[in-house]
Amino acid sequence: MKITFLGTGTSVGVPRIGCACPVCLSDDPRNNRLRSSILIEYRGRNVLVDTGPDLRTQALRYRIDKLDAVLFTHGHADHLHGLDDVRAFCFDMENPLPCYGDSFTVERIGRVFDYAFNSPYRYALPQLSLHLIEGPFNLFGEWVEPISVYHGKLPVYGFRLGRFAYLTDCNSIPDASMDKLRDLDVLVLDALRYKEHPTHFNVEQALVVIEALRPGKTFLTHIAHELDHQGTNRILPPNVELAYDGLVLEVN
Repeated sequence: MKITFLGTGTSVGVPRIGCACPVCLSDDPRNNRLRSSILIEYRGRNVLVDTGPDLRTQALRYRIDKLDAVLFTHGHADHLHGLDDVRAFCFDMENPLPCYGDSFTVERIGRVFDYAFNSPYRYALPQLSLHLIEGPFNLFGEWVEPISVYHGKLPVYGFRLGRFAYLTDCNSIPDASMDKLRDLDVLVLDALRYKEHPTHFNVEQALVVIEALRPGKTFLTHIAHELDHQGTNRILPPNVELAYDGLVLEVN
């Protein structure tokens, strides 16, 4: 299984518009962060997690030439509003692109992108089929286990596939979900900044979760401009580091 980090930034991305902080002005390309998303490749399939507003740039930058499905963690703008750009992948598809999410996300897609479902000009629109996630499901021969977490008071999903798990946009993980995250080779976990935040883990809180789960390796994502890549990595434990746009992992 191949994991490509298409974006590792917070909702406004890094650099942040109008900001002249050291990270936003940094020459280190790892401090340039598009909105958070990953591409999972296995068995000849491409599965995208979230469609943020940087999707077109991400698809061109990382030469994504097809999509087979989209998993949505939740329906916030920075994880959803690039969905129209999947229509470039739909032109040559025989069937609609399957999109999986919770009830909030599925409802929001139908409302925000209503033209994709009720317009007569189907050939120029995203061709989508919406699927409500209600438990683990088989996707192209791999079991996808939704992991319920909280983004502030909003329940959202993370996903586990084999010994890999992706949890972005969260600041609380119920005990039942923690039990589903044991024995991981790779964990990707939200860690916004050093200061506490009402809807995201900060670095210290993320490290508490990592210590409890003890995955083989952890990469932190959904990173704000308060975290310099090199400087933050110097103070993290040996098995934890910041992810960065373009990072590629191979997970058995």
